Amino acid sequence: MRLDKWLWAARFYKTRSLASDEVGKNRVQVNGQDAKPAREVKAGDTVAMRQGPVTRTVLIRGLSQQRGPAPVAQQLYEETPESIQLREAAAEQRRLNNEPAGSLEHGRPTKRDRRSLDKAQDKAWGDRWSASADS
Repeated sequence: MRLDKWLWAARFYKTRSLASDEVGKNRVQVNGQDAKPAREVKAGDTVAMRQGPVTRTVLIRGLSQQRGPAPVAQQLYEETPESIQLREAAAEQRRLNNEPAGSLEHGRPTKRDRRSLDKAQDKAWGDRWSASADS
């Protein structure tokens, strides 16, 4: 069975063309080697795929010519314990990292805030029209 078709049937990618593109970008390895979308896979092969920041490693348990429901698709592979541990650690790391926008205490300035900021800047600049004019 073709690798891209198996990745699609196992529900790792939404379409076969997406699976083929990811394989073509060398984000999927079979048994430790970069693969092409038409590579034949069989039960017992190890597939490592990079999805975003996480690399998942799965062992092929079965083949399917058609895409079925998620519970059936999950029976086509078995994720390795190391892969599960790395995926959970990455999820925990993302959860613990603070959002950059979370450090902002307030949102956009109100009209009153904007006027007070403008007034403060006018005092600092005075009558000068440019920062380079030192007269």
